[in-house]
Amino acid sequence: MAHSEARLPRWMLWVASAGTLGILLSTHVRLSAGFAVGSGLAILSYFWLHSTVEALVNAGQVRPPKRVMAKVLVRYPLMAACIFAFYKTGWLPLTGILAGFFVPVVGVLIESIILLRALAHAEE
Repeated sequence: MAHSEARLPRWMLWVASAGTLGILLSTHVRLSAGFAVGSGLAILSYFWLHSTVEALVNAGQVRPPKRVMAKVLVRYPLMAACIFAFYKTGWLPLTGILAGFFVPVVGVLIESIILLRALAHAEE
């Protein structure tokens, strides 16, 4: 399981990079930038969630630290504010940003496939 936790951020960065480059090569510069911004926000949100869960599990306290609670409370409002800002200004396409939000999901799916293959090979 620890190996999966270590590989997951790499998969997310790989998917974000490949997606951004693929969109850029299709000559959609603004869409590529939107995908990169959405991917960055989603990966940042994943890291905040991961550190929050680790802190809560390892703390052994009844009350979590204030910094941990701040990360929990800021995650979705930050993403919503970015979406609203880009929607209002029209600077980057909203579809690219929203597509970038799914980068962690794709990273989890890739890691799940790897784990399923390892499990299948272990049973043989």
